[in-house]
Amino acid sequence: MSDDHELAGRLATEAGELLLKVRAEFADAESADRKAAGDKRSHDFLMAALAEHRPGDAVLSEEGADDKVRLSAERVWIVDPLDGTREFSELGRQDWAVHVALWERGELVAGAVALPAQGVTLATPTVIAPPAAPDAPRVVVSRTRPPAVALAVREALGGTLVEMGSAGAKVASVVQGISDVYVHAGGQYEWDSAAPVAVARAAGLFTSRIDGSRLVYNQSNVSLPDLIVCRPELADAVLAVTKSH
Repeated sequence: MSDDHELAGRLATEAGELLLKVRAEFADAESADRKAAGDKRSHDFLMAALAEHRPGDAVLSEEGADDKVRLSAERVWIVDPLDGTREFSELGRQDWAVHVALWERGELVAGAVALPAQGVTLATPTVIAPPAAPDAPRVVVSRTRPPAVALAVREALGGTLVEMGSAGAKVASVVQGISDVYVHAGGQYEWDSAAPVAVARAAGLFTSRIDGSRLVYNQSNVSLPDLIVCRPELADAVLAVTKSH
């Protein structure tokens, strides 16, 4: 449908606005309560909105039961209602996101990553390509558990590290030109990367598994444990490192 891009962007933005309200409402609560409220309310909002606007489509959400009817559906929305729950729970942090993506007949066809605390939504098809990479590429990694392969990429490229929270925020940082390479290994699921990858591809970035194979979505097993998103001119150098790991 011609307005799938608009719907993805609008729903991601509105879910993000809801999460900001939840964050304020639970500002004095325990972080676990803040996390739980954010996950549930954003999920409930997205499920209700998709049921209203795309009643014939299937949905795969991190916070919902996996209805395997999606495996025979032509269109599946893949959503992460709150990516970076830990960062969301830490008042003042901005590196968390909302993911809304649409998979259709084997491909990601639309997607949006909202960064609510930054007041930004990156959405297909209008996302702008980032500026040229600096001489020392910036490799974005988790602030708590950077994977060894990412550190190896940073060393091989003579780059620097940028620490950040959620997967969506990391990919967004490459799209925004804040970093240049995101390499992840060690465990993710389809909802962690579907919308970020759709947005990254729309911005002209390179995306793949760490062995160079393509990212495949709407599988029975929703584990998709590794990921590369980087500027296209850096792809060969990055893959030369990741394929050896």
